[in-house]
Amino acid sequence: MSRGRKIDKALPQGEASLELDGVDQLSLVGPVDANLRFLESRFGGTITVRGERLYLKGPASELPVVQEILTDLIERIRHGQLVDEVTLGYVWDQYHGVGEVTAADAAEGEPLLFTSGSRVPVRVKTAGQQAYIDAIRDHDVVFSIGPAGTGKTFLAVVMAMDYLKRQLVDRIVLVRPAVEAGEQLGFLPGDLQDKINPYLRPLYDALSDITGAAKIARMLSSGVIEASPLAYMRGRTLNNAFVILDEAQNTTVGQMKMFLTRLGFGSKAVVTGDVTQIDLPGSRESGLVHVRSILAETEGVAFVDLDGRDVVRHPLVRRIVDAFDAAGVVSDRD
Repeated sequence: MSRGRKIDKALPQGEASLELDGVDQLSLVGPVDANLRFLESRFGGTITVRGERLYLKGPASELPVVQEILTDLIERIRHGQLVDEVTLGYVWDQYHGVGEVTAADAAEGEPLLFTSGSRVPVRVKTAGQQAYIDAIRDHDVVFSIGPAGTGKTFLAVVMAMDYLKRQLVDRIVLVRPAVEAGEQLGFLPGDLQDKINPYLRPLYDALSDITGAAKIARMLSSGVIEASPLAYMRGRTLNNAFVILDEAQNTTVGQMKMFLTRLGFGSKAVVTGDVTQIDLPGSRESGLVHVRSILAETEGVAFVDLDGRDVVRHPLVRRIVDAFDAAGVVSDRD
């Protein structure tokens, strides 16, 4: 899968080189050459940069794949993507058979949104995330189901801010069931906003990362962004809104139906959750688990499943997710 790389064919067996003309070398090699050391540890060879060329030396059987990986990384850098350990691990896995390399994997997606105070755009990092973004654009109701760290909530918030910025919606509504460690809203001090803040903190964090805390506070006070516990959604109709239901695995079947039927004209809903982390008391069935059997064939509704390959937090998170899956651990309430 060569994409026009220039390789010095005169080098001895077990050696190769790539041209780096016009490439930001610091972005490629990483701080203190961390990216190169990561790749060296994986293929058992050495990678060095001299002038405008990168030289590889190692097992002849591995060199072609490592060349493809480095070519992929160079293209990502040219498109403005940050190459960190998460990206390196993902690209390495893709080229070594953990999932098939597709055009969506090899080519960097377009910028989704620029974060506050930065000209660095938010971009998808995996093929699963790209499928998620495409589903949001093409459907009015999208269910995103996957483990921690796959970007379910963050990308939903990014798309909500993008739709608001382009005036495709008038407001953003953030919704979350108040099911956390056996506590209920009434036992927390303060007014309604004070009570729901702990439950909506992950959504606030994502918003702050994208837009900045001060601007988010102004948008909350003006009603452009609204945060509400799921219980307070009954009886409402949400028109021209981008609605995000987070932690949806903790909704009952009845609550899920209630939420989905709040959708009005010009609105879009994204429902996110991890079905391995259900905190509903007793034997109550999760609405997120049950809804697939009801709506799987419904026009305008999409289900996107993310997995360990889509984890973009600390690389250890992916290994933790895989270890728990291998051990058959589903939930602390099973």
